[in-house]
Amino acid sequence: MDPVPALDEPLKKVLGPATAKVMAEHLGLHTVGDLLHHYPRRYEERGRLTHLADLPMDEHVTVVAQVADARLHTFASSRAPRGKGQRLEVTITDGSGRLTLVFFGAGVHKPHKELLPGTRAMFAGKVSVFNRRLQLAHPAYELLRGDAEETVDTWAGALIPIYPATAKLESWKIGKALQTVLPSAQEAADPLPESLREGRGLVTLPEALLKIHRPHTKADIEEARARLKWDEAFVLQAALARRRHADGQLPAVPRRPKPGGILAAFDDRLPFTLTEGQRKVSEEIFADLATDHPMHRLLQGEVGSGKTMVALRAMLAVVDAGGQTAMLAPTEVLAQQHHRSITEMMGELAQGGMLGGADDATKVVLLTGSMGAAARRQALLDLATGEAGIVIGTHALIEDKVRFHDLGLVVVDEQHRFGVEQRDALRGKGKQPPHLLVMTATPIPRTVAMTVFGDLETSVLDQLPAGRSPIASHVVPAADKPHFLARAWERVREEVEKGHQAYVVCPRIGDEEDGAKAKKKSPEDEAEKRPPLAVLDTAEQLARGPLAGLRVEVLHGRMQPDDKDAVMRRFAAGEVDVLVATTVIEVGVNVPNATVMVIMDADRFGVSQLHQLRGRVGRGSAPGLCLLVTEMPEASPARQRLDAVASTLDGFELSRIDLEQRREGDVLGQAQSGTRSSLRMLAVIDDEEVIAEAREEATRIVAADPDLERLPALRTALDALLDEEREQYLEKG
Repeated sequence: MDPVPALDEPLKKVLGPATAKVMAEHLGLHTVGDLLHHYPRRYEERGRLTHLADLPMDEHVTVVAQVADARLHTFASSRAPRGKGQRLEVTITDGSGRLTLVFFGAGVHKPHKELLPGTRAMFAGKVSVFNRRLQLAHPAYELLRGDAEETVDTWAGALIPIYPATAKLESWKIGKALQTVLPSAQEAADPLPESLREGRGLVTLPEALLKIHRPHTKADIEEARARLKWDEAFVLQAALARRRHADGQLPAVPRRPKPGGILAAFDDRLPFTLTEGQRKVSEEIFADLATDHPMHRLLQGEVGSGKTMVALRAMLAVVDAGGQTAMLAPTEVLAQQHHRSITEMMGELAQGGMLGGADDATKVVLLTGSMGAAARRQALLDLATGEAGIVIGTHALIEDKVRFHDLGLVVVDEQHRFGVEQRDALRGKGKQPPHLLVMTATPIPRTVAMTVFGDLETSVLDQLPAGRSPIASHVVPAADKPHFLARAWERVREEVEKGHQAYVVCPRIGDEEDGAKAKKKSPEDEAEKRPPLAVLDTAEQLARGPLAGLRVEVLHGRMQPDDKDAVMRRFAAGEVDVLVATTVIEVGVNVPNATVMVIMDADRFGVSQLHQLRGRVGRGSAPGLCLLVTEMPEASPARQRLDAVASTLDGFELSRIDLEQRREGDVLGQAQSGTRSSLRMLAVIDDEEVIAEAREEATRIVAADPDLERLPALRTALDALLDEEREQYLEKG
């Protein structure tokens, strides 16, 4: 008997170089173990045929169906002018619908002999439309004879696994390759501790692999899935639990605010009371700051829930304790905005070392890449001497030249905009690891937070401060109902007449060069044959047309930093009626007098992004209005997405909708290094219970045995999950 290949055996030794090359290049599968974890996407039942009625256009599909009819036609063409061209049309059916297969030229001979009426087979190809009928041109196929030994062997039982495949490698070829390596499943080391596995009634890993690839019943599939989901959740949570445990061993300087210090003075100045949520979250943060291990906390808050206030109070607590704090913002516009709003909120408390500064005052400095040399030198000096207790900046803060006297807290705004390396570089500037507070206004469902930010404790601000107004949102179908768009501009004029201001957001700037970038079009662009609307063109058309007479200005990312700041200052001061901008205003821009936002080509933005943008209006006492302009037809998925945004202001609900519409791999973003998600079976949204329980189990096991000495198989699984790149990600996270 042949020896069973080991799980780390390269596929080229087992399957041959040609197949292994396609698997590596198109499916990212390199070893026997990789192939065993390439699970079927779904299963076809031998006795029941797939639904031909539901085939998706332009996708590579595999169907199981029966030949109803096969006809050979001859035709004349440039290649066969004498009417010698041959076309074979085969109609297949599954009871729900019919589908035409076409074969041309020399390719007709084999199927003409094999695809006789009554024959059952698996067919794979790309769905296209010809003469308003769905068809597969030159599909690959595998006959299901049922009596031939090989077929029975390959497609064991009544359930046929359909694998994620590519045009170069059909599902059944992957199935055959799996037959070759399946005996190796017996060698799979089980990462789940036996007590945990038995306590939860889960099958062993070898058994799960066997049942997922060669199920005899639907119960086999369910058992295998339940087990493999647990594997993925548990191994990932064990990696994060080890990270949290290691962080918990690091030393940090406890930072407790002193009585009667700058924090107390700031609280006394506040013209309003903090919300219950702000108070609760602040207490969680102060408790973390008082410990001798670094805080790692994620602060999630709806747009406008007062996260900046909570972060500022944490920063002041650290300044009270003699430390410095750094706030990292993703753009210069946002860094300047934070600097302006924080110095305004602090008043004389931000004038340390200056005439008129309060006794407890500190300096609040701004550090961005575009600052003049003199201002930059002064800012660097204030940081090095400790004169500045608070610095707000962009990635310029991370440069080697920047030295801190005693960095105690790093606040990262809009986490998803920063690479882990940037956060890490800033954290490395403390004498001991500083405390870390990460903020995001993109609501993250609990399970995603546990998976992506699993090494951070999470706080949520879910109340809006008093005095905030509701935002009404409406979809404006510009193509179906052009008069709705005309009415939208009337509404903008009405708001301006009341003394308010408006934003108009466009997907693009408009001065792009006609280079390669312009040529690459998304499928939607292709469908519409129209590039996305641009800021510069739109501003000009509005100023000449429906908004003539109003003060219209533009703001976009390619403007000079000083020009951007000047426009924002004029807008904040009420000297601009309508700001036509790109998504540069998405985060943190705070102009309470702006009450209406019109988002052009709204279907070109993601759900979370639309929610973020909308949060820029309704920040004062007057109600906000957000108009989502689109030319997409009513039944399209893009319109359904916009209707969902218009129907709720609950960011967590919207983030669920967003995630359900996107693939799992996108959800985990950076946490998945490489192109393939390590989650093949686990669905972050649907498997909330498994993830929560796996987190608890992993935390308990790691606390008892941090190096996992008693669980060598789990250590091996972690090593496989945490290739170097991923290990670094978690190290830095």
